[in-house]
Amino acid sequence: MSSDDFYRFVRETQARIDAQEESMYSKKVMREYRDPQNVGRMSKSDGFGEITGPCGDTMEFYLLVNDGYIEDINFWTDGCGPSIACGSITTKLAKSRTVADARSVTKQAVLEALDGLPEESLHCAKLAADTLRKALANYEERNR
Repeated sequence: MSSDDFYRFVRETQARIDAQEESMYSKKVMREYRDPQNVGRMSKSDGFGEITGPCGDTMEFYLLVNDGYIEDINFWTDGCGPSIACGSITTKLAKSRTVADARSVTKQAVLEALDGLPEESLHCAKLAADTLRKALANYEERNR
């Protein structure tokens, strides 16, 4: 196989993968998965939460809180595309809210913001919402 044949094979394979993903997931899921926001670990945070879900994906949330408001929020996951999308959209839903108000970011809120997920990926939304709540609880515990 020549290098041109190899690169053509890679491009065609990637195009098939992309088409399959686009048929399974909403445009919002694809956008958050392909270009996630607020990704990365923070060396110092006011609140931290980490959970490993039933599928083995681990998610972490880091919060910086100023005067009761979430000033900055990051997430990290070793999970699949839907986990990445859920983590990304969850940071967007929580940022700039009060700590108390951020508790309203539920599995359902994440699913609605992403225009849904296939049945086999619903646990990713729960993982993101639960991990956020754990980070919020950690912040509150540190600041009693």
